[in-house]
Amino acid sequence: MLGKSENNFMRLSFAARSENEGFARITVATFLARLPLTLEEVEEIKTVVSEAVTNSIIHGYEGDETGTVVIETTYTPSAIEILIEDQGIGIVDMEEARQPLFTTKPELERSGMGFTIMESFMDAMEVESEINRGTRIRLVKYLAKNEALCN
Repeated sequence: MLGKSENNFMRLSFAARSENEGFARITVATFLARLPLTLEEVEEIKTVVSEAVTNSIIHGYEGDETGTVVIETTYTPSAIEILIEDQGIGIVDMEEARQPLFTTKPELERSGMGFTIMESFMDAMEVESEINRGTRIRLVKYLAKNEALCN
């Protein structure tokens, strides 16, 4: 188990380009590699990072590659917190956007399951968005107690 001094954080910013989505998910997974996570939990975290980053790129910036996506990841002995933020167009109707199968980009064959997947794979999720100012997603995964520290 992590000791009290075992808190750590990282901040990553990158261009809102589709090819950077894989880089973001692998970077977060690598940063968390020393934590007592199961392979399934690691895959779930990679998936939620992918979903959130893809939302920022496709919906937040609408494909404008000059935008920036920022990821901040923090862990403590009890939890992992991932913040994913863009300065894009924001979400007009948050309630509608969080409905399963809702998408603003059906022509891109988007499934509309991003928020649903994020909520189901993480222990907590908060979304803040302001029109023409951007969106911030906060994701939390609580670490199981009495686990041995990996690595």
